[in-house]
Amino acid sequence: MKIVIPVDKDNMETDVSSNFGRAPYFLLYDLDTKESEFINNSAASSPGGAGIKAAQIIVDSEVNALLTPRCGEKAADVLKASDIKIYKTSGTSAKENIALFTKGELSLLDEIHPGFHGQVGN
Repeated sequence: MKIVIPVDKDNMETDVSSNFGRAPYFLLYDLDTKESEFINNSAASSPGGAGIKAAQIIVDSEVNALLTPRCGEKAADVLKASDIKIYKTSGTSAKENIALFTKGELSLLDEIHPGFHGQVGN
């Protein structure tokens, strides 16, 4: 199973980014092989629609789940259409959230916000 987490830096000690669509990087993590890969989020600098573009990057990465503190409704629609489950992160570090997910301690993200519709920032 592969998961993805929006992160602030390209290392395993990094914090989870508070903004999915504008996170600088995505950490792709394979729970079976324990291999990790960081990809640049090219959507982060988009003037609008960053969440939808970021969601498409996630879909193209062929993951099973997204771990994030929040997600906009249009991005969530793209992810759900591809059967990608969205889980709410807990705590701050990517490493901590991988461990919590592995133990089954993260819940599905059920508070999807309407999005920022062209606004940059949180």
